Amino acid sequence: MPPFSILDLAHVPEGFTPSDALRNSLDLAQHAEKWGYTRFWLAEHHNMVGIASAATSVAIGHVAGGTRTIRVGAGGIMLPNHSPLVIAEQFGTLDALYPGRIDLGVGRAPGTDQRTLRALRRDPTAADTFPQDVLELQALLGPVQPDQVIQAVPGAGSNVPLWILGSSLFGAQLAAMLGLPYAFASHFAPGALMQALHVYRERLQPSAQLDRPYAMVGVNVIAADTDEEARRLFTSAQQAFTNMFRGTRGKLQPPIDDIESYWTPHEKAQAMSMLSCSFVGSAKTVREGLEGFIAETGADELIVASAIYDHGKRLRSYEILADVQKDMSKAA
Repeated sequence: MPPFSILDLAHVPEGFTPSDALRNSLDLAQHAEKWGYTRFWLAEHHNMVGIASAATSVAIGHVAGGTRTIRVGAGGIMLPNHSPLVIAEQFGTLDALYPGRIDLGVGRAPGTDQRTLRALRRDPTAADTFPQDVLELQALLGPVQPDQVIQAVPGAGSNVPLWILGSSLFGAQLAAMLGLPYAFASHFAPGALMQALHVYRERLQPSAQLDRPYAMVGVNVIAADTDEEARRLFTSAQQAFTNMFRGTRGKLQPPIDDIESYWTPHEKAQAMSMLSCSFVGSAKTVREGLEGFIAETGADELIVASAIYDHGKRLRSYEILADVQKDMSKAA
């Protein structure tokens, strides 16, 4: 039975602030540590009033500083937005502060819109050099070589574990070529999941970090004491995806009784296609869905996102899921 981890987007619910969201992230991580989750990752997004983790390394430090054992990391850093040296220094610093607990997942998407991309002073062609940037980052985090002129301090020699994130075959091919673990963003872009996993597993070249394929797969889980309650909680995520298509992104909205009155049939089809790797319901319903999904994908690890408006209900969802994972492990 694969381990379960958490992808927290640090959602800012309507009526709350980024301060509230970041406090909630730490509180969730502290509970997740107690419940046995393996990792707690935060993601880089910019110019989104509903997501508070834009300064991802700072948010990771906040969570790592308030926990003791759970691994904390980036899922991910959008590397073309940054100099590899700066990221090596940031994550080298995190590793120096919280040794052996930091993960660094990197992706090549901007994590934002085109105008914000320019505000980040990102070269629009930077994604084209993503493979070279990953190699540079890997070298900066590795052992110092003879006559190496530029070093990440802290960072050099830390060997912070790198992951490649992706939602297409490009990331799968790169992760396989470099011998790195691979995380697929099927929690919002599931279309190429099975093909990407096949490519990654078929082509992996063993490396110093990894001797066999290791694929982590993203899912959404909304668990509650009843199927009906979980379906209602899920309407917050459904509204968020609908708003994205409308170009009206905002803070995470409270659940509603009738989602059918909120979206058009076309919006529903779009949203539910993107949310197809979602498991919503009671413990029994979620377990049945996850068992089939794990059997189908052969996932080595699941990373779970849960866009739930009420923080207490989000905690309850992850608590139910932790119990599901334990029961599945006993039965395996």
